[in-house]
Amino acid sequence: MKKSLVYTKTGDKGSTGLIGGTRVSKNDYRLEAYGTVDELNSNIGMIRSYPIDQESIDSIIRIQRQLFTIGSYLATDESVSDLRTKLKTEEAEIEFMELEMDKMESKLPPLSNFVLPGGHPAVAQCHICRTICRRAERRIITMQSQTTVDEWVIRYVNRLSDYFFVLSRHLTNYFQINEIPWVSGLYD
Repeated sequence: MKKSLVYTKTGDKGSTGLIGGTRVSKNDYRLEAYGTVDELNSNIGMIRSYPIDQESIDSIIRIQRQLFTIGSYLATDESVSDLRTKLKTEEAEIEFMELEMDKMESKLPPLSNFVLPGGHPAVAQCHICRTICRRAERRIITMQSQTTVDEWVIRYVNRLSDYFFVLSRHLTNYFQINEIPWVSGLYD
């Protein structure tokens, strides 16, 4: 019988291996960074489980693939710099998200207030992804304070949280849900 590749037992004592072989504690800043990117990617998959437009599905799949590249980059020991260089994204991926946001926003009413998350499960899931994305960004910046992280990673993740906000508004419109503005009661 062939041995399972799912469990290796090498992490049973609280450590794991980076790509490149270095073993680190499972609470290492690097694992916090790429683990949060993995959590984000899993939550993004929930958006695709709703009956949304095909163009959004195609964009989301492209983003999920890019997040696997980013997760691999963050999980790679900096001593394997040749592999880290191959895992870089292209500026075109950031431009792709910006173009997608511009297309979606061109069909939406102007935003004059913050909006309350919700109204439809897919819309709420976009907001969950947006907030996990912001946490991933914070974890990556923490990682950057300890080791080298290329700026493209932070720029991509920063733009991605913006993308999920615009996607939430797009899906609100797609499902014909009314946006509920947040109105502060602080100045009454």
